[in-house]
Amino acid sequence: MATNPNRLRVTELDFDTIKTNLKTFLQAQDEFTDYDFEGSGMNILMDTLAYNTHYLAMNANMVANEMFIDSASIRSSIVSHAKTLGYEVSSSRAPKAVVDIRLNTTSLTSATMPVGTVFTATVDGVSYQFVTIEALSASRTGDYIQFDNTEIYEGTYVTSRYTVDSSDLTQKFTIPSDKVDTTTLTVKVQNSSTDTSTTTFTKATDITQVKFDSNVYFIQETFGKKFEIYFGDGIIGKKVVDNNIVILEYVVTNEEKANGALKWKNSGSIATVSDVDVIRVQQAAGGSKAETLESIKQNAPLDYAAQGRCVTTSDYEVYVKKLFANTKSVSVWGGETGSFDTSLGVVDTPEYGKVYISIKSTTGTNLNDTEKKNLENELGRYKVASITPVVVDPETLFLILDTKFKMDTSKTTKTIASVAADITSTLQIHNNNVLTEFNSPFRHSEIVGKIDNTNGAITSNITNITMAKKLAPSLNTNINYNVYFRNKIYNPHSGHNMSGGGVIASTGFKANGDAANVQFFDEDGNGKLRRYFFVGGERNYVDSNAGTVDYNTGHIKINAVKINSVENVDGVVSNAIRFTAIPDSKDIIPVRNQVLELDFVNTTVSGVVDSLSISSTSTSGTAAATTTSSYATTSAY
Repeated sequence: MATNPNRLRVTELDFDTIKTNLKTFLQAQDEFTDYDFEGSGMNILMDTLAYNTHYLAMNANMVANEMFIDSASIRSSIVSHAKTLGYEVSSSRAPKAVVDIRLNTTSLTSATMPVGTVFTATVDGVSYQFVTIEALSASRTGDYIQFDNTEIYEGTYVTSRYTVDSSDLTQKFTIPSDKVDTTTLTVKVQNSSTDTSTTTFTKATDITQVKFDSNVYFIQETFGKKFEIYFGDGIIGKKVVDNNIVILEYVVTNEEKANGALKWKNSGSIATVSDVDVIRVQQAAGGSKAETLESIKQNAPLDYAAQGRCVTTSDYEVYVKKLFANTKSVSVWGGETGSFDTSLGVVDTPEYGKVYISIKSTTGTNLNDTEKKNLENELGRYKVASITPVVVDPETLFLILDTKFKMDTSKTTKTIASVAADITSTLQIHNNNVLTEFNSPFRHSEIVGKIDNTNGAITSNITNITMAKKLAPSLNTNINYNVYFRNKIYNPHSGHNMSGGGVIASTGFKANGDAANVQFFDEDGNGKLRRYFFVGGERNYVDSNAGTVDYNTGHIKINAVKINSVENVDGVVSNAIRFTAIPDSKDIIPVRNQVLELDFVNTTVSGVVDSLSISSTSTSGTAAATTTSSYATTSAY
């Protein structure tokens, strides 16, 4: 369709097209007939107009993007959208430890440990400060006064004070640090400088329960990841008045740096007592950075959909991430699809009225008992009816790969060993980005494709998979054990590979008081687990009915055995026996609380020259076809 040159086109927004449209428009006007637009000052004027139009278009586009939480990229915009959805953005979190603090004294009958009492710990050669966030009192028992299960937080205990002045329209009660742990925040309001009586305000969590005189405060993130405290207006929440003094007490932390601290000492005397023992109950954990933009974008809409209650599994996933800052990945399932037994672990037996939660933390460690109990209690505020939340540990199923690839050496300058190292890097990226989270399956075709695409010289690869699980036995105790692969185990027919030990193997251990022989497990291809040790290179079976193997469910049940010690695994002292099994399928699917992870200690990558890629006239073809190289550490199997 013909374009009217007298009409300015405004649909294109890049600089060159804007300038071209301006030129076309002006050339069509009688006043500029035969005018030289390139060789005159008009060219500069058109550049200016085009730049101005381009800037306006860019600004309009950016403003439009910031209007929606999905497309916004500025943190303040995303936080503002989250606030309209009723979502509270998580601050930094301080590593928290639990300790018993013992004052060795007989001269005091009781003592009070003040808020902000300092303890120090060293992590990776760096000293960190831990503090209490409340005053504690205890009485003497025998020769000491002990403060049991005291929570201490890494960081500095800080107090900020503001005098309320309603005439200052810009006054805000802002915490000045961007690394505050808001879970440690205490808000008090002092009547005035002459009246020192104070009232403690609590954070409002349910607006329907807030009355005109409720002593509550509200909190929101502002610019620079800092947090602002604000109060009610006398209709919803009590209003602060002129000359009130707002007192904010909180911990400013170094975030995750002190995670793993194990040993503390007091930095000064406590209640005049300098002889102090600090006894670890739980190591420091839970330190993390402030919530990321990606997390806010994902969780805010889901939190709004939950409407302050946990009904579906998705609701629980949202609130777990909100309540436990170190959550990397979470799996939630209803009791109708499986339950938890203290001796068997997660099983298929249904248990109605419960919801099970498994968390993969950013620290790589499982939640301790106190963290689990605290999270269950916190979730209890959002549960519906008689549903009981239960937190269980994740299970890691390791995958050992054996990759053999062929390559056309004429298409690359890299050696086979160098390409093998590149393939290992590809596998590590896949492990970090795709696996190591709940509900992330291992797809054989996907990994084969990524290996082939590592280098254009790779012509093909064959990759086989072995599953591995670790079992930490209770030493010197005669009990049953269970190992769950939760994937079908390869067993094409009865008696498969009976003489060779079947498809299940284990690392070594000593059992039933036999200190001379290192024993192992295998199976007979008929569903019977066996226990043996080597004599002259031959397997000597001490128990041909040591347990059962369910090939369809991947469940190994070990009959009662007293394991006295565990042999080294991969040349390193270990407290666990590792079981391996050949899967029936090369696609491995995690179930419920199961997480897949590649075992790079035992994964092997080896390569050869593809003989088909070598010219038949080449004199070195035969020798090249036999060249091999591998990139792996020594396998324990």
